[in-house]
Parts: sequence; structure tokens; C-alpha cells
Amino acid sequence: MAAVVDEAKCNGCGSCAEVCPVGAITVNDVAHVDPEICVDCGTCVDECPNGAISVE
Repeated sequence: MAAVVDEAKCNGCGSCAEVCPVGAITVNDVAHVDPEICVDCGTCVDECPNGAISVE
């Protein structure tokens, strides 16, 4: 399992990447989560102002 970004909802603000404790998120136009690094903590889900991230 890993965090998944809904690219239609993501505005690329980067708040998720700032709070990720393991550095699994990079942001260009939208956020991308590296499933090899993600530890499913859910911090990014709580931080995202657009509800663009879920843990599946």
C-alpha cells in the first residue's frame, strides 16, 4: 500500500512533500508518491488542502 495522488485534484502546492517524514513525495506540476519509499503513515492525506491524496 502507498499514498495515491488524484492528479485532477492536486494543485501542486507541495504541502504534502513538506510534511512527508520519509521524503517519498516530489512535486513538479502535481505531487508524485514513490511507493518504494512511502510508509503509509497518512500524514500527507491529513495535510492536503484539496483532498487529493488517499492511502490505498
